[in-house]
Parts: sequence; structure tokens; C-alpha cells
Amino acid sequence: MNHIRRMGNQISVPIRLDQDGYLGRECPQCESYFKITPGTGITSGSPPCHCPYCGHAGSPNQFWTKDQIRYARSVALNKVTDAVLRDLKEIEFDIKPRGAFGIGMSMKIKGQPHPIKHYREPRLETDVVCDQCTLRYAIYGVFAFCPDCGRHNSRQILDKNLELAGKQLDLAAGDEEELSTQLVADALENVVSAFDGFGREISRVHATKATNPSKAQDISFQNLSGAQKNVQTLFGFNLAGALDADEWATACRFFQKRHLLAHRMGVVDEEYLKKSGDTRATIGRKVTIEPHHVRDMVQLIARLGQWLNDELCKIS
Repeated sequence: MNHIRRMGNQISVPIRLDQDGYLGRECPQCESYFKITPGTGITSGSPPCHCPYCGHAGSPNQFWTKDQIRYARSVALNKVTDAVLRDLKEIEFDIKPRGAFGIGMSMKIKGQPHPIKHYREPRLETDVVCDQCTLRYAIYGVFAFCPDCGRHNSRQILDKNLELAGKQLDLAAGDEEELSTQLVADALENVVSAFDGFGREISRVHATKATNPSKAQDISFQNLSGAQKNVQTLFGFNLAGALDADEWATACRFFQKRHLLAHRMGVVDEEYLKKSGDTRATIGRKVTIEPHHVRDMVQLIARLGQWLNDELCKIS
């Protein structure tokens, strides 16, 4: 059995990267799929791998996907069965009939090595480069823990969305009045939506620290006053602490303006006047949104996001 003997006690099966340089990974805890780019991120030592979805940490060897394991097993079986067939081929014989009775004997080996079960890594929805360790990875959805350093990307995603809002305002400066007005309104809506998505995700990540974890996973940040009350009740700190009184009032007013844009096409009603305290608005007329005010909002939301993240991280 020379061919079997030459194989030794181990079989090495390389796992190839996909066309974009990614390696597929699967969490052993939640069985969710993601991809990483080898050679980026933490390249020294032996750091654990983190699931970007549930945060589970473990040895990188625990994160092989089912398809990769199935492929590796099929390759190993292919090599073993191929070696066995080669060895058996060497003992084939064919004895021709001789003598008075004309009896002959032969042995022929037929068969094929075990088939290899090939696979293809699926495409994911979002490519991310960790702003802390520079790992390039891909996920379903938007928010995630970095598979290398474990840092959550919620603040990074918020900053990118605020940057996009700034680009919308830049475009508005060079367009005709009607399109410019729409771009400014869209920019404000995107700022509020970005903070709402960020606030919900960062609260979910830290929900176990809340007085009521189930409620903490469902906090809305589309209304700042309501979010302030919920954060105070569930996490014990004041969301408005990042801003002075005038800045907080300004932020709340622009969140109310966004509500008008989303639900009343920007037309002022009595509820808006009551909740916003906007003395310049008139019922039945469109609310005024100036580009420089939205730029100010981008800065205020960036500070609120940093404050919310820092305060949640402080809670033990």
C-alpha cells in the first residue's frame, strides 16, 4: 500500500479565498455567516475571532463554515480513495487459461475516487473596514462587532452617515432652488435616521446593563425628549448631558422638523409648535430648514453619539 503510506498521518486542505479576497467564517454560537480578509486587521499574536453579530469570541479554528468543512472532508476522502485505488491497481492480474481444462483467473479494479464537494462563498450586503484595527470584513446588515478586535462599528457607521449628509448639503449649494431645498430636507432626515439607527443599536449592545434589558433593546431615538427619558430610566444618565441647554433645544426642534417632513410634508401644525417651541413657524405653512442649521445639527449629533457611546461603556 505504497500510495497510502506516502500520504502520512495528516492531510492538508487549503481553503481558497473568494474573488474579492475574503475568507468565509461561521459563528459556532449563532451560526451566522460573515467574511474576513486575511492579512488585514491584527496580524501579530493569536487573537480570538469575534462573531460580528452576537459577539461570541473563540479560537479562529472554531469558525469554519459548514461548506468549508464538507469540502475539506471530501478532498481528504478523494485523496484517500484515490491512493487506495492506485494501490489496488498495482495488484491487478490476468492469468491466461492454460492446461487441459483451460482455466484462467484475473482481477481488475474499477471505481472512481470520492467526488469533491465544491462550494462558492456568497456575497454579503456590507463591506466594512474597522477604524481601530483596519480589518476588512463583510456582513449582512450594517452594524457589527469587528471579528478581530471586537470593537462595535455603530459609531463608525454614524460618522459615515453624517459625512454623507454633509455631502448632500454640498450638492445643495450648487443646484436650483427646488432641488436644493429637497436635498437639504433629505440631509436632515438622514441625520435623524442615522442617529436613530445608531442609538437603537448601541442600546441593544449594552442592553444587559439596563434596568429592563428587553425595553432597552427597543428604544427609539427619533424623538430626543422621549429618548432622553428612556435612557435616564433604563441606564441612569442624562442623554442631554453632551450639550448645553440651547444646543439641546435646537437639536430637539430639528428632530421635530424632521417629523413634519416625514409625516406632514413639512407643513407646520399645532403639535409641532407645542413640542418644538419654534416661535418663527406659522401653522399651515412649510417649516424653514436652512443648510447651515443642518450642518450645525451634524456636529451636535456627532457629539450626542459620542456621549451616548461613552456613557454606556462606563456602566459596569
